[in-house]
Amino acid sequence: MKRVIYFSILFSSIVLAQSKVATTIGQFLKIEPSAKISAFGGSGTGQYGTASSLFYNPASLGRIQNIDADFSIVNWFADIKYNYGAVAINTGELGTFALQIISLNSGEIPVRTVEMPLGTGEKYSVTNFALGIGYGRMLTDRVSVGLIVSYFNETIWHSSLNGFFFNFGVQYQINENGMTFGASVSNYGTHGKFSGTDLYINYDFDPRKFGDNDRLPAELRTDEFTLPTIFRAGLSYPVKLFDNYKLILSVDALHPNDNYESIALGGELKFFDSFSIRGGYRNLFLVDREGGLTLGAGADVNVLNSYHLRFDYSWVDYGRLKAVHRITFGLNI
Repeated sequence: MKRVIYFSILFSSIVLAQSKVATTIGQFLKIEPSAKISAFGGSGTGQYGTASSLFYNPASLGRIQNIDADFSIVNWFADIKYNYGAVAINTGELGTFALQIISLNSGEIPVRTVEMPLGTGEKYSVTNFALGIGYGRMLTDRVSVGLIVSYFNETIWHSSLNGFFFNFGVQYQINENGMTFGASVSNYGTHGKFSGTDLYINYDFDPRKFGDNDRLPAELRTDEFTLPTIFRAGLSYPVKLFDNYKLILSVDALHPNDNYESIALGGELKFFDSFSIRGGYRNLFLVDREGGLTLGAGADVNVLNSYHLRFDYSWVDYGRLKAVHRITFGLNI
């Protein structure tokens, strides 16, 4: 029996070591902002047409028409607030320029200690922020490339870390029907570690001695960690069914540096070029996944033949963590 327990523990530790779960900073950078693409199961590497598509593949910027903007509201776990905004401007021959903003806020959390488990009366919060500028263009009539350079900051009470990261990708339209292959790398950047006044402590060099200085000023040193880099590769395939009905299929393969590989896939039925219903599945073949089913709907309204208003909603199952709801408002001028 002891041998069984020993080998079970050993095998579990090997599995965890291989998956590298919880070994990276900047976890908020993995949260999907787009209600549309999250309803596809998160398979967005080969998709384009909206500003928030750049989150999955910056090469989608090359295919943006005119000026496009997206704003997303995500009701994350434990009432954590996540907001996302992106604006892309196609300047013609110069290419497309973009601005992307990501923010996350935990709200106020009571401070608890071992001595005061019911709370000290103080409150703290966790805030995460990222700001990026991007550029994309068509290299040929079928190939587009894109790059986003971003600054990020994570703050927990009085301690924080910050750094820079890059997102870059390519898209290739395979045929005239619009079948598109895409590949991208997200969150490739600097290492980071926390620092701040929360790490300042009073240290007793030798607790066994009395009469010496038992409150030496000291600071806890934290380790450096990498960002959650993700490599994506996928396809989107539009299929015209009838005069006013179109089906879009999408699939992505994901290779993160802090988890196992997985597959994301989804589909959209669009009718009259205005209304869509969507469904998909995320984290296929991922070990110990939570949930996976994704559902959503959207509307695209042409106003006065001059600009388009979009509204998208998604429901994403996260298993024991319950479902997450996303809403995205879009505008194309």
